[in-house]
Amino acid sequence: MASIGFLCVLCVSVVKNSDQGETAVSFANQVAIVTGASSGIGWELAKTLAAQQCAVGVVARRKDRLEALVEEIQAAGGKAACAVADVSEHAQTLAAIHSLRDQLGPVDLLIANSGVGMPTTLEPINIDEIEMMFKVNTLGVVYAIEAVLPEMLQRGQGHLVAVSSMAAYLGMPGESGYCASKAAVNYYMDGLRIQLRRRGIHVTTVCPGFIETPMTAANTFKMPWLLKADRAAAMIVKALGRKKKVYNFPWQMSLLMKLAGWAPDWLLERILAGKAGKRLEM
Repeated sequence: MASIGFLCVLCVSVVKNSDQGETAVSFANQVAIVTGASSGIGWELAKTLAAQQCAVGVVARRKDRLEALVEEIQAAGGKAACAVADVSEHAQTLAAIHSLRDQLGPVDLLIANSGVGMPTTLEPINIDEIEMMFKVNTLGVVYAIEAVLPEMLQRGQGHLVAVSSMAAYLGMPGESGYCASKAAVNYYMDGLRIQLRRRGIHVTTVCPGFIETPMTAANTFKMPWLLKADRAAAMIVKALGRKKKVYNFPWQMSLLMKLAGWAPDWLLERILAGKAGKRLEM
């Protein structure tokens, strides 16, 4: 038991102090694109970046929400523009991001944040909803990156960010489709990071725990370490300023997921079996 306690303390120390010694980069005078910006984390990320004198282009399906966000940013003295697109649609995503690039200039920072979560059923298998999660959560990231990567490579600089989820680290009953779609994002970004390591382009995977958003509002249980969306956005922007490769937060949830990864299969299955049928969106 003493050794387990030591490991827990060590993990806490590593997770909490991993930022020490890193110098933050300013986003002033840069151009950022944020997808999924009509609510939740995306909305707050756009506002947080704009407050740092970063020109922000926002993408989502809801035109009224995007226009309201742009108005709010401009009223506060920031620079912003919007373009409507469903990120599950390849052509729409490319057109929207290219339009924003034309309005704001070359893109320095892309945050592919769009996400959707639905339960996974077995009788019958809800194939349409599973397909939609992969289109939005996984291919939506790929499409957004495709829109900006050629010019970033030409310029030899840029920062690609995907907002994934802690759910990527563990297949959970009733949520296997969502977990798999987020795990695919993590592996895609891992490979991309290695491919681009000598090309001047940074790659960051952001894995939040429970954030207070319209998506998590559907959860029917108490969510541990629940964060407000504006707090989460501030933490993410700080991590991006430090060019983190992977950012898991809050640290308590990150530690819990690490411990789950070390747990024997029989114990993990017994614990998760009690969660079957409950919505678990992160």
